[in-house]
Amino acid sequence: MSTLRIGIVGLGGNTRLRHIPGLRACRDVEIAAVCNRRSESTRAAADEYSIGQTFARWQDLVADDDLDAVLIGTWPYLHCEITLAALAAGKHVLTEARMARDASEARRMLAASREHPDLVCQIVPSPFGLKVDQTVRDLLADGFIGELREAVALGVNDAVADPHTPLHWRQSAELSGRNMLALGILHETMTRWVADPVRVVARTHTFTRQRPDPETGEMREVETPDSVHVMTEIPDGAAGIYHFSGAVHHGPGLQLHLYGSAGTLKYQFGPNERLLGADYGQDELKEVTIPDEKAGGWRVEEEFINAIRGEEEIKFTDFATGVRYMAFTDAVALSAESGSAVDIARVDRS
Repeated sequence: MSTLRIGIVGLGGNTRLRHIPGLRACRDVEIAAVCNRRSESTRAAADEYSIGQTFARWQDLVADDDLDAVLIGTWPYLHCEITLAALAAGKHVLTEARMARDASEARRMLAASREHPDLVCQIVPSPFGLKVDQTVRDLLADGFIGELREAVALGVNDAVADPHTPLHWRQSAELSGRNMLALGILHETMTRWVADPVRVVARTHTFTRQRPDPETGEMREVETPDSVHVMTEIPDGAAGIYHFSGAVHHGPGLQLHLYGSAGTLKYQFGPNERLLGADYGQDELKEVTIPDEKAGGWRVEEEFINAIRGEEEIKFTDFATGVRYMAFTDAVALSAESGSAVDIARVDRS
C-alpha cells in the first residue's frame, strides 16, 4: 500500500507523548496535516513536527481528499462530531479516549462505523495492564483464582484535594461529559479480564463545588464529582466494588484486585507496576513474573496502521468496547442522580 497520510485534529499532550512517535515509527506513514483550536497553536505544532499542511477548521481537514485517516486528539466533546464527519468523508478514525461524552454519542459513533465496515475505527485504549494482560488472561483461564467472587477497582489520590487548584477541563460536563476521574479507564482495563457488570449502585460527592477558571480566573461550578463509590453485580454471582477519589491524601493510588474461590490477583499501576498473586494455600502475595514473550506494551499506532493495511485486527479498543464502558459510566451517573440501582441494559448498550 502507498504511503498513508494522517491528519491530526487536536495535537495535544498525549499526541506529543505517544501518537507522534508511534506513527513515525510505522513504515510509509506521513503526518500530513494538523488543526488545533487556535491558529497560533496549529502553526506552532506544524513547525515543531514539520507538518506540511495546516487548517483553521477541523471540518476542512476532515474533508481533505488527500488524507487517508484522522487522529482525533481533542477533548471528548468533539469526538462524536468529528468521527461522524470523518467516516462520512471516507477516513479511518483513531480517537482519543474517553470515547465520547455519554453513551448516546458513543452509540452514534458505533452506528456510523457499522455503516462503513471498510474503515478502521479505534479508540486509544487504557494504557493500564498492557504489560500483564496476556499473563492475567492465562492465569484466569487456568483457574488460578477459581471462581471470581469479588472484583475491586481503586483509583484514590490527591489530584483535586487542594480547593484552590484551577478547574480542569475534565471537571466540565460540557467538555468531558459524564466521565468521572479514572472510573472509565480502570473499568475498561477491568473488563478485559472480568465480565461486564449488569447492575450498579453508585454514590458521588463533590467536596469543592467551585474552582477558578484557568483562563478567566472567575469561579465556576465543578460539574464532575471528586469522589465516586460504586457497587456492581457481575454475572454468575460475583460482586464489584469501585472506589475513586481525587480528594484524599495518602490513598492507595490505582489498583485492580480479583478475589476468587481459590486465589487472588492484584495489579498495581504506576511506574513500578507489578502483578501479585497467591492461591489459598499461600500465606502472602508474591510478585508474578511476566515472561518476556508474554509481556505486552504500547503499540496503538502500529495496530491502527496495520489494521488499515489489513495485516491485523483491532484488539485494544474498538468502538463496540467503547460503547460498553460508556454505558457503564452512564449507569453510574444515573444511579448517583437517582439514588437507586440501575440495570446497565437500561442504558441500551447496543
